[in-house]
Amino acid sequence: MTSSATPGARAQANRKRILDVAAAELARNPAASMEEIASAAGVVRRTLYGHFPTREALIDGLLDLASDDIARTLRSLDPDEPVTVTSARCTIALWRVGDKYRLLFKLTETNLSARIEERLAPVHEHGAAMLRHGQQLGVYSDHLPAEALSRALAGLVLALLEARTDGTWTEADPDVAAARACLVALGVPPDSAGEIAALAAGLENAHSSAQHAGAAP
Repeated sequence: MTSSATPGARAQANRKRILDVAAAELARNPAASMEEIASAAGVVRRTLYGHFPTREALIDGLLDLASDDIARTLRSLDPDEPVTVTSARCTIALWRVGDKYRLLFKLTETNLSARIEERLAPVHEHGAAMLRHGQQLGVYSDHLPAEALSRALAGLVLALLEARTDGTWTEADPDVAAARACLVALGVPPDSAGEIAALAAGLENAHSSAQHAGAAP
């Protein structure tokens, strides 16, 4: 009996498996070599290098996965929901992607920060437009331009991720707490911000469950 998978489908499955294993191996040991990653993925070096000719290409592949995760969330947002809920959902999505690929903050590639910033450009653009809308509605503070606020909030999320990594912040529900912190920074009262963040987390959980159900064979 022959396999129903096409060569292209098998190649994509191999590539995804390598990236998943690379994420786990690099989280465990940021200095893991390409050979160690190939061994952990159960592929020969030729297969690994066929997909990722260099370590830099492998890191770019992980960055692309993270970018795709964020893009899927942005596409799923409901334009009719309150802007505060949308903002919180974006924060939660950014947190979860950052948490999943937290290993990227441990790596020492000299140009990695610039490459992360490049991948975050669409997030900044979307965030600035959303924050500008909230300012026009009078929901968010307008003490800073929307573009600056978007970058400041992304910086806050990244700082909280680093605090999570080094153990200085041990919040039980960090994604919800990060969303609440961003809303408070935007001028939303803390009690209301907490309720909105919890609602947004529920919506994101439902979205993730639907995605997984759709991907199941």
